Amino acid sequence: MRLILVRHPQPLVAPGVCYGSSDLPAAPDDIERVHAELLASASIPSGTPLYSSPLQRCAVLAGRLGAHALDARLAEMDFGSWELRSWGDIPRAEVDAWAAGLVDYRPGGGENVLQVAARVAAFRADLLRRHGGQAPSPRAAAIICHAGTIRLLVALEAGLQAGLPLHDIALRAAAAPHKIAYGETVILEAVA
Repeated sequence: MRLILVRHPQPLVAPGVCYGSSDLPAAPDDIERVHAELLASASIPSGTPLYSSPLQRCAVLAGRLGAHALDARLAEMDFGSWELRSWGDIPRAEVDAWAAGLVDYRPGGGENVLQVAARVAAFRADLLRRHGGQAPSPRAAAIICHAGTIRLLVALEAGLQAGLPLHDIALRAAAAPHKIAYGETVILEAVA
């Protein structure tokens, strides 16, 4: 099944601020840009089931694209007390502790990457169960979500095919460099 993964438009937040699960709006002009690009490219075929993180920077774009289902499992990681703080204001020792334990450390007392990986994996499994069968099931689904969610979905696909445990998949996703632009589309072929 083809997964059409779209990162949300640029949120209205100052540069250098930690914002995982904070429900920030997206910049209106960037919503327009991403919406126009998606329509012009026809990257989401008509009739494709559409899923979205419930955070407004995703849900508003999904609403512009049509009927969609919100799924909390697609939300970005919760950084706890780090949310909406400047990265420079977060004690260096805490950031270092996270870097030393990427998968299990809970930044700001929020979620750890393994917890996020488990909920994203559950979404993926449910999606493939629901839509991954033979006709008349759709052969694609579009997902409006976050860079972290996209990185996990990509790592899950490769890792599950290789028989890796979820912990190793989460580590691969967390260690992967972040190169997903606002509004970027990533195509993934998911196999049940």
